[in-house]
Amino acid sequence: MNILKEIVEVKKEEVKDLKKKFSYNSFKSLEYFNSDTRNFQKVLTNEKRISVIAELKKASPSKGIIRHDFNHLKIAEVYNSAAVDSISVLTDKNFFKGDIQFISDIRKVTDIPLLRKDFIIDDHQILEAKAFGADAILLISEILSANQIKDLTECATELNLSVLLELHSANEISKIDFHRNKVIGINNRDLTDFSVDITTTEKIKNKIEQQVIIVSESGVSTEKDIEYLKQIRVNAVLVGEHFMKSENLVEALKQFLDWCNYED
Repeated sequence: MNILKEIVEVKKEEVKDLKKKFSYNSFKSLEYFNSDTRNFQKVLTNEKRISVIAELKKASPSKGIIRHDFNHLKIAEVYNSAAVDSISVLTDKNFFKGDIQFISDIRKVTDIPLLRKDFIIDDHQILEAKAFGADAILLISEILSANQIKDLTECATELNLSVLLELHSANEISKIDFHRNKVIGINNRDLTDFSVDITTTEKIKNKIEQQVIIVSESGVSTEKDIEYLKQIRVNAVLVGEHFMKSENLVEALKQFLDWCNYED
């Protein structure tokens, strides 16, 4: 069993527990369920630079603990001060040491759109995302059927949540209605051996015929990477590990955002 299948099996049990704990009405009573959402899709089309989705990630299955002095609020405050375009919050507990509560906490200190990054397989998780203050959710095409992608996207849309739909290979393209899913994440990481090849973004992007917003994910860490992504006209990057590993997060962010600026 590969890691993605293992995570999904755990997630199925988590969803069962979530449904025991929260009904639709109990979600409606939570703080952010009826709050307006910030426009995630809009911030990914920045005319002055490649947009930056900065991620909070304490750990991963392949790397273990990435940042030992992880404090989600302090990191979010640095991201907020740097004026990144969006903040991605990993909420999976078992494999990434995240927590859904991180989103509610961070929502109180920033107006930047928040992406819930998790392994979403059920609309109850989307209701949870809205109730805890997310503005957008991640859907992973690799773990979903075409009908699931459609239904989960429609559920999110009804709640005014944006969707970042992630691809790992061109094999997933046939599942997607690009008129419905207009924000596409291309993950450069091979899930079988965890190797990273940034040219994956270009290879998959070239096979998508419709006009969509493209987000390059995983392995983006150098000025050379950003220059390459500018050349292939990527709209945004999602970056976590590069920031989480940095000893000076403030300086790392400043440098990275400078790289992303387009020349006048």
